[in-house]
Amino acid sequence: MIEPIVVLPDMGADASIWRAISEPLSATHPVMVAPMTRAERAEELASDLVTVLPQRFALAGHGLGTVVALELLRRAGNRVTRVALISAYPLAEPPETAAAREARIIAAATGRLGDAIHDEIGTWGFAPDPAKVSHRQTLQRVAEGLGPDVFRRQSRLLQRRRDQQATLAAIRQPTLVACGAHDVIAPPRRHEWLAEMIRGSDYRVFEDAGHVPVLEVPELLLSALRDWLAKPLLLR
Repeated sequence: MIEPIVVLPDMGADASIWRAISEPLSATHPVMVAPMTRAERAEELASDLVTVLPQRFALAGHGLGTVVALELLRRAGNRVTRVALISAYPLAEPPETAAAREARIIAAATGRLGDAIHDEIGTWGFAPDPAKVSHRQTLQRVAEGLGPDVFRRQSRLLQRRRDQQATLAAIRQPTLVACGAHDVIAPPRRHEWLAEMIRGSDYRVFEDAGHVPVLEVPELLLSALRDWLAKPLLLR
């Protein structure tokens, strides 16, 4: 069975951010990078995706994409063959973090989208590497291209996300849990707990990455994903 891979990108990201991963994987698997741009709630996005995704698929989420991935698992876990959670958000957003988003939402709505995105990215955490400047510039450019309405919708989605601990405990598919050692908002200690919640998961920490290993260490993330895809499927 050749499994299609469905990738759910992070806030402000699109298929271009995943190119260094998706293009090599597409040599062996169909790869679909789904837009995370059309709704203010993970439940709405998951409902839309359920109607268009393949009957069976491998699911990889990054950041905001993990919020939607967990909602897809909650609703249609029998269709998911394996799961990768990268820089994950498995819990409801803390009130202080949700409140801090309001200033950025207002800035984006009043003609200061660039400032709002710059402030958002600044909360994430990157590895102490000169290349992080170019990574931030790439993310800034892509997020600005998506526009202020998408910024607002994605901010609201993160504010309104649910606690998915019950969903995590029910996962039986081969699972990769991965993060960057320098991630500030989705730190390794959270991912260690997350990996413990999911029986038999493969836990990876990328020492030279922060919140965006897809840009910071694409070769290492690609290798981890290939190992994940090589794991035998469980009969469901």
